[in-house]
Amino acid sequence: MQSPQTYRDLDKLGRDYQREVATTPQTAAEATSRDSCGAGRFAHLVGTPAAQIDRATLPARARVITPDMMVTQDFSPERLNVMVGNDGKVGSLACY
Repeated sequence: MQSPQTYRDLDKLGRDYQREVATTPQTAAEATSRDSCGAGRFAHLVGTPAAQIDRATLPARARVITPDMMVTQDFSPERLNVMVGNDGKVGSLACY
């Protein structure tokens, strides 16, 4: 990207940035409700034993989270999180 040449260019960059921030989900609940990580495409996994999931079919940054697993707390609305219950089956999907 080129450096802004005028105040008008700089103003446009600022407005574009504000628009992008305003449309980016800010919470896991908002990201999941907007399906920003594509969780809807994987809804069929709910109820499936985690051991049967072919991880190669999941998005590159997807996480399969088991009950006692430690995960980072960084928020990434485009990351699919597959939550596994104590029974070893997928209980839910979320974007964060």
